[in-house]
Amino acid sequence: MIVAGVGFRHGTSADEIERVVRLALGTHAVRAEQLQAIATESDKATEPALPEAARRFAVPLVACTTGDLARVADKVLTPSKFALEAKGVPSIAEAAAIVVAGRNARLLGARVATERATCAIATGDGR
Repeated sequence: MIVAGVGFRHGTSADEIERVVRLALGTHAVRAEQLQAIATESDKATEPALPEAARRFAVPLVACTTGDLARVADKVLTPSKFALEAKGVPSIAEAAAIVVAGRNARLLGARVATERATCAIATGDGR
């Protein structure tokens, strides 16, 4: 399973989210057709731009609780001071990708960022 974990600022556009996901996929030489899900933290999943971005990739959007994200904190590569202050977890993009990638999940590398969004790609055996 290949998952894009996404974190972003409130009000970020679907275009910006699509751009950061494509940037992350390209950084790790993963084709968009290989993507199987987009994941984020539960509150972020309610932002209108994220379901639209998932629709553009024709993949499901999976929401993770902060408890889910905290359980994989030791696996993140790039802790975020902002995520820690805002949500009490060291990562949204990287942790969400790991959670949804499931068993044997691993990040393909550190998250990538645009001005308003971050994305990390993880692979694993699924939940």
